[in-house]
Amino acid sequence: MADPQDMILPLLRELRTEVQSGFNRMDRKFAEHDARFDKLEKRFDNLRQAMNGESVLGRYAAAEVEQRLEAIEKRLEALATFESRLSALESTS
Repeated sequence: MADPQDMILPLLRELRTEVQSGFNRMDRKFAEHDARFDKLEKRFDNLRQAMNGESVLGRYAAAEVEQRLEAIEKRLEALATFESRLSALESTS
């Protein structure tokens, strides 16, 4: 009959090999997932930057429209003042 130690050691070596190969597969999967997460993080960063850029451009456009409206309002005020002065001059003549 074979010594129990001779039967256990080969089983333990086989088990060690299988466990190690399982860990190697897990390491590869973790590396794949890390790479995918890195790609997703980059895409989110790009989207975040694009959104911030668009909102900044939108603010600039709104500010420009506001400035143009203010300029038009000033011109209308000047025109109204001119018209009232003209009316005053015509009524005195």
